[in-house]
Amino acid sequence: QVQLVESGGGLVQAGGSLRLSCTASEGAFSVYPIGWFRQPPEKEREFVAQISWSGANTYYASSVKGRFTISRDVHADTVYLQMNNLKPEDTAVYYCAASRMSPAQAEGQYDYWGQGTQVTVSS
Repeated sequence: QVQLVESGGGLVQAGGSLRLSCTASEGAFSVYPIGWFRQPPEKEREFVAQISWSGANTYYASSVKGRFTISRDVHADTVYLQMNNLKPEDTAVYYCAASRMSPAQAEGQYDYWGQGTQVTVSS
């Protein structure tokens, strides 16, 4: 059992940056590939990015590639999502999740989820 906790969300103007963090409050975290998903208002949850357990491989949705960077600090047991050049359409609740496989872009491939953190981008 892994309990994930996201932090770092907030309100930012278009063109600004935020860094989200994902850590485990309980359970082994470092052995899992970790993904970020987001759910915009009144829309389905969608894949954003994933990083392998070692950090050697990363995968991105086309909508964020070149603007978002996923990374992990194995010593701090934390995965980050650096979001630059934010757009109003990036407004969503962002979730981190742990999977046993990589690459993995489908929700059903993830076993553990955090509660989410709100990101709001104003125009």
